[in-house]
Amino acid sequence: MTTGVVLNVAALTDVGLKRAINEDAVLAESPVFLVADGMGGHEAGDKASAAIVEAFAPLVGSPVSTELIGAALARANETVSAISAQHARGAGSTVAAAALVEHDGAPHWLVFNVGDSRVYRHRGSTLDQLTVDHSLGQALVDAGELRPENLADFSQRNVITRAVGAADSVADSWLVPVVDGERLLICSDGLSGEISDESIRATLTMCGRPETAAEALVRRAKEAGGRDNISVIVIDVVAGGAAGASDGATDSRMSSVPRTDSMLESTTVPVRRRR
Repeated sequence: MTTGVVLNVAALTDVGLKRAINEDAVLAESPVFLVADGMGGHEAGDKASAAIVEAFAPLVGSPVSTELIGAALARANETVSAISAQHARGAGSTVAAAALVEHDGAPHWLVFNVGDSRVYRHRGSTLDQLTVDHSLGQALVDAGELRPENLADFSQRNVITRAVGAADSVADSWLVPVVDGERLLICSDGLSGEISDESIRATLTMCGRPETAAEALVRRAKEAGGRDNISVIVIDVVAGGAAGASDGATDSRMSSVPRTDSMLESTTVPVRRRR
């Protein structure tokens, strides 16, 4: 079923205005689209993010499943852990991704993340954040100790609580129906940390082609300070998806180590909506 999905895709990564090197890496070849944001400095963070891309590269051009995604995460975690052991400061990487899979006879996005890189879905003029950040700030919001509107001003909002190569590398994942006319955005926090969700929504709404949207998003992040590396993937679903779908998604917890039990549990969770 996923072979009939027609996509227009644009990917762009930029070092930004303050960093000496780009520790981000992207993979944007069907059926896997991901952004990895490395941590650890020169010859560590960039190697960590590159290792994630390398782990998923063999999946390009072939049908994928949750088991194959889990195995790729396991390979990535093992390699990044080895890289971390070779550097005094350690190493790690976030990852956010969307992979085309077949579920119940129809094409779905398997959306997953570790850390604070994000996946958004844009339909019409509505923006939904599909992923949930693994960060100290988000943990405090979830615990009711920090108001969501105060998160942008929280000084430790960028402290992440999960990363590939770290002690906690479990990925959260969701199954989301592929819908004709929708637009996905996958990005590092170099974008979401610089410009607001409203600015992201407006940019995706106003820009027609994925290439134009990607360039505009990176430009706006740099105009806002460009303090981090900036990576974006913009995916438009042209055909092959559903004509319409509900806003629900199927939630699961997907370990970076392959498991024998079901990796996609039937728990419905709301998406985080921005209008």
